[in-house]
Amino acid sequence: MAAHRHPARAYAGVGNVHSGWAVWDLFARKLMAFMKAHVVMLVAFAAAVVTTVLVPVDAKYLGYFDFKTLSCLFCVLAVVCALKNIQFFYILARKLVQCFRNARLSVLALVYITFIGSMLIANDMALLTFLPLGYFVLSTTGKTKYMAFTFIMQNIAANLGGMLTPFGNPQNLYLYTKFSIPNLEFMGIMLLPFVVSVVLITACCLLFVKPEPLAMPDAPVRLPVKRTVLYLALFALSIAIVFRGIPYGVGLVVIPAALLFLDRKALKMVDYPLLLTFVFFFVFAGNMARLDGVRSLLSGLLEKNTLLFSVLSCQFISNVPSAILLSQFTENYPDLLVGVNIGGTGTLIASLASLITFSEYTKHNPKKTVSYILQFSAFNFGFLIILTAIMMVF
Repeated sequence: MAAHRHPARAYAGVGNVHSGWAVWDLFARKLMAFMKAHVVMLVAFAAAVVTTVLVPVDAKYLGYFDFKTLSCLFCVLAVVCALKNIQFFYILARKLVQCFRNARLSVLALVYITFIGSMLIANDMALLTFLPLGYFVLSTTGKTKYMAFTFIMQNIAANLGGMLTPFGNPQNLYLYTKFSIPNLEFMGIMLLPFVVSVVLITACCLLFVKPEPLAMPDAPVRLPVKRTVLYLALFALSIAIVFRGIPYGVGLVVIPAALLFLDRKALKMVDYPLLLTFVFFFVFAGNMARLDGVRSLLSGLLEKNTLLFSVLSCQFISNVPSAILLSQFTENYPDLLVGVNIGGTGTLIASLASLITFSEYTKHNPKKTVSYILQFSAFNFGFLIILTAIMMVF
């Protein structure tokens, strides 16, 4: 007599299959989300792996890494995360926006906050901090028609505002350290494009946003005084390290140790994929510099016009990898520094900051992706052409 399979066991088997598919689907979704969020890091990893075939791993690899740049970047990002966790930047920005009573001045304030923030807390962190504020202000006041414009201007402000300080943009910190650029010389090199950027951003906000009245609801939030003072002291320490006033080893000991007691979450929030992106591009750039054909080609192109070639390079491989790669083939750091900063405008992949802005906007407006890209391209290429033309002349 044939054995009959128990119905309960049959259903259990089906349940296990469905459960297995659910786990696999969840894993696939998380993997895709991770890849989408860290596409630059993955590209950098792939580039590094490919070049190890051309240049086998040896002792010279250790010389590729700029440990001071990595240490300074880690210290700044860690303290900024701690300040963000107590809503320091949000409260500061909110108070400023509440001082204005119309759409034009409020949008201008949001853009200026991002502009100034990028000089102090790096462009990526400035966007992650102030883009949500821009969304909150415009959505709660019924001015969502200015959402795309505001996000685009905040993005441009983050890319161009960070150019004035060594720690404002990741590529600045790298070039500042690699070429040991004096502080005053660094700011002198970047002063003209910085001033032009301020004028252009201000003009766009005044021209494209009407002075319509608006009101923003008040929501009282208080800062923890002791933590605020301690975090600002740590931030001052990290800035002193960047400006070579204190050895970076001190920061690597003091800042993580302090945050272990004060805010362990801040240490977890550090943008480690950005740090790994630097590591992978250090390997890629170091290997490229050891290939005779690549060295001859890039050295020749940079010798003809370092500024123009660095701007064009950013449009295809982004500004951070462009800075790391091209710095291996030229000593003309003034033009390279300007090029990889203004080159952050232009295409959507010219800067990691642009991808962050795009992701944040489409999260709130998934049906307006094409419209956003068209507006983004129009403004960004406009800025790129004007800035490049002015710097080519001067």
